[in-house]
Amino acid sequence: MKKSVAIIGGGPSALALAAFLDPTIFDVSIYEKNKSLGRKFLVAGKGGFNLTHSEPIEQLISRYSNDEPVKAAVKAFTNHNFRNWLASIDIPTFIGSSKRVYPEKGIKPIEVLNRILSLLQSKNVHFHFESNWTGWDSQNALTFTSGNSVKADIVVFALGGGSWKVTGSDGSWLETFRRKGIETRDFLPTNCAYSVDWNADLLAKIEGAPLKNITISTNGKTCNGEAVVTQFGIEGNAIYALSAEIQNQLLTEGKATVYVDFKPMFSDEQVLQKMEQSNLKITDLLRKKLNLSKTHIHLLKHYLDKEAFLSKTTLAAAIKQFPLTLEAAAPIDEAISTTGGISMDAIHANFELKHLPNTYCLGEMLDWNAPTGGYLLQACFSMGVFLAKELNQLDS
Repeated sequence: MKKSVAIIGGGPSALALAAFLDPTIFDVSIYEKNKSLGRKFLVAGKGGFNLTHSEPIEQLISRYSNDEPVKAAVKAFTNHNFRNWLASIDIPTFIGSSKRVYPEKGIKPIEVLNRILSLLQSKNVHFHFESNWTGWDSQNALTFTSGNSVKADIVVFALGGGSWKVTGSDGSWLETFRRKGIETRDFLPTNCAYSVDWNADLLAKIEGAPLKNITISTNGKTCNGEAVVTQFGIEGNAIYALSAEIQNQLLTEGKATVYVDFKPMFSDEQVLQKMEQSNLKITDLLRKKLNLSKTHIHLLKHYLDKEAFLSKTTLAAAIKQFPLTLEAAAPIDEAISTTGGISMDAIHANFELKHLPNTYCLGEMLDWNAPTGGYLLQACFSMGVFLAKELNQLDS
């Protein structure tokens, strides 16, 4: 007799799990609070459907916070495995100039989702829509707002993190798990904008301007990429990747300091040398010899006094290590992802909850972190595949 599997949530981890569970062993049902599956999957497709990243696996794994179950899952189902599997369901992919992986041009996010859903239907996975999970009853059966209760041999929660409420991922489940005695952590925004107390005159000159080909550093970690100046503060992939370090500073010190390198391709000595070898006026020197943008120059002029700006030694140091104070993170619902949720200490290496046998948690409802660039979706999918293979093996 087949074992019953109840999957609560219909995001990437849930879809991956259902796709890889053996239908000869398991009778699988997905319970989704919305009227359709994969809402967050489709959100990821806005502005280009970045499925994963193409970098070598060891480098890929290093992008994840120090959470071994997540890393083990990605290592077991890699970016290469993901691309091969997508190809097997007629979703060919390509590597873009940024080394990120996308569906071939012309393939829309909804088409990717529909291919996966067709696969699930062929495996006789049951879909239950508008099924909003509310907790457990006295017999540990799952309860829903509809009044229904469900008892399953295996329960897998894939409820998402605390951001993107429009997709159903609102983190409202956190307190329910706390009441069950499961260790949790408060949600915090990550991969988000950070506020800067910009001077109004300065902001009028630089709002919306990009800072390209920079590195940003804090607490010994450095990330390259770009950022954009906004009325709120600063955002972009170079700052997103430092979210864990920035959040730690905000929590402990009330503010965070990051250091921007405007010319990372040059050493400190090379920047100073280029400046000392030129007789141009300082502003012309910055534009013509160092190819700095107006935004760079406005920032330097504002934050350095006249004497410091005219000192080539001081100015060169500021170009290589420009300090920027961050006051706060953006609100959670404006964040791309969140940390917090179910503590990694609350689960075994196979994602099973330590205090609830045969109950598992996957995806962004767990407390882990990764930057943008395909890493989040890769990990969520890898976790689903990893657990499916574990369960298939246990019951084969």
